[in-house]
Amino acid sequence: MRELLITTALIIVGASAAAAQPLPAESNVRAALDRIARIDPQLHSVIAVDPTAIDQARRVDASRLRGPLAGQPVLIKDNIEAAGPLPTTAGSLALANNVTNRDAPLVARLRAAGAVIVGKTNLSEWANIRSNNSISGWSAVGGVVHSPWALDRDACGSSSGSGAAVAAGLVRFAIGTETNGSVTCPASINGIVGLKPTVGLVSRTHVVPISHTQDTPGPMTPTVLEAAKLLTAIAGSDPADPATREADKHRRDYAAGLDANSLKGKRIGVMRFATGFGTDTAFETALAVLRERGAILVDIKKFDRSIINKNELPILLTELKADMATYLKGSPAPLGVRSLADLIAFDKAHERQEMGLFGQELFEQAEKTKGLADPAYKKAKAAAFQAAGPLGIDKLLKDNKVVALVGPTMPPAWKIDAVNGDQSAGGGAGGLAAIAGYPHLTVPMGLVRGLPVGLSFIGPKWSESLLLNLGYSYEQARGPFPVPKFYRSIENSPEIAPLLQPQL
Repeated sequence: MRELLITTALIIVGASAAAAQPLPAESNVRAALDRIARIDPQLHSVIAVDPTAIDQARRVDASRLRGPLAGQPVLIKDNIEAAGPLPTTAGSLALANNVTNRDAPLVARLRAAGAVIVGKTNLSEWANIRSNNSISGWSAVGGVVHSPWALDRDACGSSSGSGAAVAAGLVRFAIGTETNGSVTCPASINGIVGLKPTVGLVSRTHVVPISHTQDTPGPMTPTVLEAAKLLTAIAGSDPADPATREADKHRRDYAAGLDANSLKGKRIGVMRFATGFGTDTAFETALAVLRERGAILVDIKKFDRSIINKNELPILLTELKADMATYLKGSPAPLGVRSLADLIAFDKAHERQEMGLFGQELFEQAEKTKGLADPAYKKAKAAAFQAAGPLGIDKLLKDNKVVALVGPTMPPAWKIDAVNGDQSAGGGAGGLAAIAGYPHLTVPMGLVRGLPVGLSFIGPKWSESLLLNLGYSYEQARGPFPVPKFYRSIENSPEIAPLLQPQL
């Protein structure tokens, strides 16, 4: 399906070459379709292009919409519904026919802002909740996403396709979703900006779920300014998503307020307890930039994450079973699966395609959970939130008299490993923000052996404007970030290859 749709896009672009000069939106979309067709076969970042994209663009041109997203091509992760002929698969063959012909509210907001949905991005199947031994960025529908920095490296997940597509320059605007790290990890590893908003700022309606406690869509872009523009478009209340009831009160034009001097005089906590994993040199360089911009840095050496680590998975598995059933039963498509038990049975019936690389032990654990009324689930949920939010981020901010926290986001990309699965060297403190439901921004901070790593900015609930300003100030001081070179392997790069040869 993927190859057919990309070939169709090429035919559309080629057939119209002699036509009159297209207007801005159509020109932008044709260029994006051309880049996808030329570049993406080596990445697998786009699961399908939308055959209505050019018609969408023409409608935008005819409307003469103005604004930062007017006529801009946008890719959305393939667990987000969009009206049109494309299914919303979450990467699974079980949802290959999930054509719902409805826009998720966040997609409707994008269209209202003049954006054109040019396609769906590949992802870790089921947003990486099927197995602990998975390969991030792999789905049965789309295959595995490759990093544009080194094609044998993982693009992280679960919003792997959105991260790789933006890094490769296919589009400048993409939407990912995060439960814990699924926006910020692929953003960091692919050298782009990613923002996980406060849970409840952006609607989750018609998005294939894991957890109503932690799920949120978020922007993935090359720059902080573009992330702010994208967030402005998608933020807002949705009557169908109770978590968003306060969103309209907190949303604003996030791009209009960006100030390159935002770091001056700000006290920022340095999460020393969440550092290491090969990022130390890049992180110290980033801290020096923050100091130069006038930030006052306060080291925070310790934090106990044991309560969080103990309780998060039971919460996710319990909510997965309940929320997935609600989503599947609510799909108007003629699906053969309407519950998590149905998905487990489907995978067993299609074992070669779905489970040739790893299993579904997390699905099976989730199926055994006892529902949202289970006292053990309620206790775990309360304990985890308290430890990550009021006694976590909020307490760290208050005790250290700081406005935000910083740390390295993730290690550099690991190699795609079909034998051992993901082999990550570690991770930062993004889990705190994920479990608390607080915002987390990552901005590229440097390269480690030619591979990107990101700088995380974490703050209290509804602090998106603050974090975007701090990230923008840092980004402006850091200067232009390198672009990927599509090396077959980082070991083939001119900086690394000579060092692997005998030196005598």
